[in-house]
Amino acid sequence: MSEKENTEKQGACETEEEIVRFGSTAREGSDGIYCITVIGQIEGHYTLGQGNKATKYEHLLPLIVNAQENEDVKGLLVIINTVGGDVEAGLAIAELLSTMSKPTVSLVVGGGHSIGVPIAVSCRRSFIVPSATMTLHPVRITGTVLGVWQSFDYLSRMQKRITDFVVSHSSVTQENFERLLCNTEDMTNDVGTIIDGKRAVELGIIDELGGLSPALSSLREMISEGAEKA
Repeated sequence: MSEKENTEKQGACETEEEIVRFGSTAREGSDGIYCITVIGQIEGHYTLGQGNKATKYEHLLPLIVNAQENEDVKGLLVIINTVGGDVEAGLAIAELLSTMSKPTVSLVVGGGHSIGVPIAVSCRRSFIVPSATMTLHPVRITGTVLGVWQSFDYLSRMQKRITDFVVSHSSVTQENFERLLCNTEDMTNDVGTIIDGKRAVELGIIDELGGLSPALSSLREMISEGAEKA
């Protein structure tokens, strides 16, 4: 095998390892679009088991910072297919995305459940495919609860953080969002609501119904508008 073939093989292996490790891939082409993914369960301060496919927030945050600081990156595409996970880790990702100065677009495919909802609405423009679903439910905790009223107050304040973020970064009203969270008629053994892509757009949670091509077109349009203003 020639030296050139060895170099190409090594580069391919490194790229594959990066995708496996970070759950993301950077595509810096002529238009400078950078892509990250939020997949599986969002891992927070506690490590998940080996059988879980997870997005580690400590890996994702530096990628977002890199997208903001890298001059070659003109816009960020966030592809989401998550069951949810750690609330504070999810909010940290959402807050970082929402405070980027560069154009950002989110695309929900498969599912954008639980804490995935704030991440989906954190970008300047959000898309969802028709077959995708989103589960909206109140914050919950597991394990032993000490001090019922104190715990209830803590959960209420945590829920308010999520509700305020979603309402301020989307077109859904607080009344409608809270009604969906506390719905007891949609799921047999849980509280909340499952909505599909079309319903998510109708409610104003997601901006547009569409897939990869519309999401990229919207991102390129924002990049072009920013270049013209500059």
